[in-house]
This record gives sequence, C-alpha cells and structure tokens, in this order.
Amino acid sequence: MRKHWLLFTQTVTIALALLFIIHTLKPELLPNAARSGVVTLYENTPLASGDKSPAMGLSAAAQKAMPAVVNIFTSTIIKTPVNPFMDDPRFKFFFGDQGDNEPQSSSSLGSGVIVSPDGYILTNHHVVEAADQIEVALSDGRKAKAHVIGSDPETDLAVIKIELPGNLPAITFGHPEQAHVGDMVLAIGNPFGVGETVTMGIVSALKRDHLGINTFENFIQTDAAINPGNSGGPLVDGNGNLIGINSAIYSPNGGSLGIGFAISASTAKKTMEQIIQHGSVTRGWVGAGVQELTPELAESFKLGDTKGVLITEVIRNSPAEQAGVKTGDILIAIDDKTIDDSSAMLDTVANLPPGKVALIKLMRNGTTIGLQVKIGKRPKPRTQ
Repeated sequence: MRKHWLLFTQTVTIALALLFIIHTLKPELLPNAARSGVVTLYENTPLASGDKSPAMGLSAAAQKAMPAVVNIFTSTIIKTPVNPFMDDPRFKFFFGDQGDNEPQSSSSLGSGVIVSPDGYILTNHHVVEAADQIEVALSDGRKAKAHVIGSDPETDLAVIKIELPGNLPAITFGHPEQAHVGDMVLAIGNPFGVGETVTMGIVSALKRDHLGINTFENFIQTDAAINPGNSGGPLVDGNGNLIGINSAIYSPNGGSLGIGFAISASTAKKTMEQIIQHGSVTRGWVGAGVQELTPELAESFKLGDTKGVLITEVIRNSPAEQAGVKTGDILIAIDDKTIDDSSAMLDTVANLPPGKVALIKLMRNGTTIGLQVKIGKRPKPRTQ
C-alpha cells in the first residue's frame, strides 16, 4: 500500500512539474488555459446621464494610453510551386538554375493595445489573419512572440497573447456610447513602421454602418490621421480611455484623407470576451436574406412607413424556413424589438443565443402574423 501511495504522489508531482514548465515556456500548447474567461480588465466609471467628464489634457491622455500600445510585426511563409523539371540536366542546360524553390517570407506590420495585465492584446483580424509568426514590441522596448487566441473576421477583431514577467500596462476601457460628435480624440499606432505615433482629431460621426467594410459595423468616424500600420491601434478619448480600435480609412491612395473608422470599444469588448472564453464568437442566425424598405416598396406593399425589412431570400432547411417565413414577408419585430432596417435585424438576431425560441412579427398580404423561430448558430464566413 505504501509503495502504491509513493508511486501515486511521484506521478502527480512529475505531472504538475511538466504542466508548470509547459505553461511557462509553451502556453500555446494549452489552448484551454488561455480561454478560462478569467481576465482582468480596467474600465472607467460611466458618467451619470447629462454629465460630461472634463478632459485631463491631450498630453496627459497620450501619456496614460501610450504604454499599453504595441507594434505588431507578422511574417508569412510563401511556398513557391516546385518546378518538376528542376532536376532534369537538359532543362538546366537550356534555362539555367532557376533557384532552389525554397519558401519565401513576407512581412507586414500593424498595431495593437494591451487590454489586461497578463498579456492579452486586442488588434484587427486582418493584421494577424495570415501570419505564421507574430512578434510584439512594447513601448518600453521589450519584445515577445505572440500566439493567436482567436479572431472574428465579421467584426475584423482578433485577440493575441504574449508571455512576459510582471503585470503589463493595460488600457482603460471607456464608454463610447457616451461620446459626442466634436469630442477630441487621439489615434495611437505605428503608421508606415516609423514608430509609435499619436495623432489628434475629433469624433466626426457615431454609429456608422452600411459601409461594406465588415459584416457587423458600429464605427466611430474620426479625422485623426490613420495610416497603414495604425490598424489595430487604439482611439482614445480626452482622458486616455479606449473608445475604439482603428480599423479602416477612406482613401483612394492609401494615405489619410481625414476619414477614418474605428470599431466601437463596446463592440470590441463583447467580441474580445467571447474569443478569450471560447476561442471564437457565437452568434444567432435564422437564414433569411433581407432588403431595406424604400418608399416605393412601402407604397407597393401599402405600408404607412419604411420601418421593417423585406424578406428577399429564405435558405433551404434554415430556421426561418422551418418556422414558415416566406419570401415577400415584411419583418417588423423580433421578440418585441422593432426592426427598422437590415442592420437592426442582423444585430438583433446575432445577439440571440442559438437554441432560443424567438417570436417574430411579420406583415404578409396586409395582415400581421406572429411566428416562432428556433434560433440557429451563424455559420462561419467563407475564407476569401
């Protein structure tokens, strides 16, 4: 009995020692450890209705946020096709040595922001999408290899993680829903690889959508200069709090023209939490295509206004088809939430958990009807 107990304790000790070594040196081998969902985030206190927080000053705001901003360097291995005649002496005689067909490497850069002291970093999906290797450079000069926890192409967000000793400087999350057009903001990142750079501007518009950039859009528009390399970096308010993740610009030549778009920090936070906990984002889906109701369409359907969306497609065997939804129906509400346009429909359905039975209200042939639909899981987008 004593021998068995001794053997058991030794086995447990060795297993714990191995687990500790792997967790310290190779955390990417433990995918579930990175998805425990226990993450420390900093968030400032929301303001009471009608209140407005005095800005601390642009220099102080920049100094508060800059330590949490990182430069992201990625490299991708490009495999060149092997020429089947390379080993033929006659081919080499006529065409010479065409190279050894070794894989080539391409590199790119972007930005990111540390969101927790234990090394979680928020950036854009397109920054790390095709990366074989990721290196992160902190503002204090330290560098570390990073691994991808998960990404969401439909919001263009990704979470990566680095392992460095001590608590890392993390950004404080602000409340973009309390931002106003005209508020001063700062964009921080690594444009064109010149190094950490701060640019100033204002909030030009809020809740921008229908831009065709992402599937789910809730952009803050700003005139703060955003250039290639800024992608994934933070947009901060006058107190250095995160209100957006810089993602895209409107420009025919790639340079800043004063029209930049940042993903709202509220969207980024919800997406990030799902990625950290589950490794991906789960959304609801009904399998129906919709179209905005124009005044002409509303008149043809004898509707009093253009609220609601026209069902233009019902996917075979989808939850919508199984519930009895038909092409030509007008979707008015989902679970008593009024649907004003296609974005509202997409967001409302996406926020419903798969498996939930929702009540949808439709207008069909001038009559209002209600149907129960069991929400499905949104399929992953196809890789372009």
